[in-house]
Amino acid sequence: MTPIISVRDVRRSYGRGANRFDALKGVSLDIAEGESVAIVGKSGSGKSTLMHVLALLDAPTSGTVELEGVDTGTLAGGRLNRTRNKTFGFVFQQFFLTANASVLENVVLPMTIAGVSRGERRRRGLAALEQLELGDKAASKARDLSGGQKQRTVIARALVNDPRVIFADEPTGNLDTATGAVVEDILFSLQREHGITLIVVTHDEELAARCDRRIVVRDGLIVDERNEVAA
Repeated sequence: MTPIISVRDVRRSYGRGANRFDALKGVSLDIAEGESVAIVGKSGSGKSTLMHVLALLDAPTSGTVELEGVDTGTLAGGRLNRTRNKTFGFVFQQFFLTANASVLENVVLPMTIAGVSRGERRRRGLAALEQLELGDKAASKARDLSGGQKQRTVIARALVNDPRVIFADEPTGNLDTATGAVVEDILFSLQREHGITLIVVTHDEELAARCDRRIVVRDGLIVDERNEVAA
């Protein structure tokens, strides 16, 4: 079976000459559809750069990133944006919500970008909020939500385009332990029930241990890769 994402000898450098920094130094990796993968490593290890390259938010300096066998280096402009918007959902540590907009307006933003009709945006947005037990908050301003409610809103926004892959960058980093555990449960339930591929970047060892596979990045290289034993 073709992996949903496959990278080969991916390198990513920033700057030039004496100021050049090699964030990724030749990474090769396959990710199967429906699996959960934790990318772990210390700050500056290259794990966030790797996530950005996998998510087509950043292009590699060299090497290839394939999405279901298609070299994403052939995608550009609007085609690249459409592919990313249709295939991926994003959950970041920083919520990136528009504070004065309603919860529903924040959730439907990916569909607005995709050109989905207003009625369909509202239907799918409300359905996603109901799924995350936030239906009663649809008309509330984002600024009035608790931290846990904001992160659930972000997850709802990630879901509205029926993504194949969800990228979660430190998804519980701004939450207390109990709220973080709820958010983790939601993400893994979505992965299991909908067959979504879940790629998590985290410092949290307990969160990493819940994933099917852990990939350890150090100094721009994958130094360890192992399957986790399901609890």
